[in-house]
Amino acid sequence: MASVFTRIINGEIPCYRVAEDERFIAFLDVRPLVAGHTLVVPKQETDYIFDLDDSTLADMMLFAKKVAKAMKEVVECRRIAVAVLGLEVPHAHIHLVPMTRETDLLFTNPRVVVSEEENRRLANAICERVRL
Repeated sequence: MASVFTRIINGEIPCYRVAEDERFIAFLDVRPLVAGHTLVVPKQETDYIFDLDDSTLADMMLFAKKVAKAMKEVVECRRIAVAVLGLEVPHAHIHLVPMTRETDLLFTNPRVVVSEEENRRLANAICERVRL
């Protein structure tokens, strides 16, 4: 059975897409820690990030770097944090989380509610700035 991320990649589930190329996609997390929290996902469905071949993993990080730079231009924060957890969805992915303090990256924090309008604004603004 296809992961929820594969279903997003295939267009079966809508998302707030911020970047995409032939191998990767980035979209806003539907349960964000903070507004702008973005997921970077390889289109190749692989459960564990360190099972990706070296080239794919390296290219995924470079793709994430471009997305993070664009996010930093849009979301007020000190840094864009990177986290790899991977237990909730069996599809490799990277979390890019805008942070002002280290506690912004605690996945035990309550998730924030971001309006559809604000998610659209953020996704469009980030997308306009990504340089793939």
